[in-house]
Amino acid sequence: MDAPQRQLAWVGAHGGAGTSTLATVLGGFDSGRDWPRTGQGEPGGVLLVARTHAAGLQAASRTLDVLRRGDQPPGVELVAVVLVADAPGRLPRQLLQRIKVIGSAAEVHRVPWVTAWRTGDLTAPAPRETAALAGLLVAPPEPTA
Repeated sequence: MDAPQRQLAWVGAHGGAGTSTLATVLGGFDSGRDWPRTGQGEPGGVLLVARTHAAGLQAASRTLDVLRRGDQPPGVELVAVVLVADAPGRLPRQLLQRIKVIGSAAEVHRVPWVTAWRTGDLTAPAPRETAALAGLLVAPPEPTA
């Protein structure tokens, strides 16, 4: 028997971040670039998604600032930042530095480049590097203080 999924919303920090792909492959609610509407039954736990290119990391930082200020809708709470590889291979040092800064403000999960996803094959298994991220979707919600 499969473990029950924790309902979380994938929210893109920018267009093309990968929310639809991640929701299809790992489960959860695809909120696109919009905050989930918690008053209409959408999950309040958010996985903020961005690509690992400079513009994507900057968009993630801007959205984290919105969350830091508390300017998100009521009931919306960040669970983690999900950074999706924008290309195969290693990241340049300056992008790794930005990821380190983001990681100082939030839990970060990285999704490696998956060629099959790029070509539209969403039946390809998720890479092993996404196991901890997938675990967030099956874990029971943490109690709020």
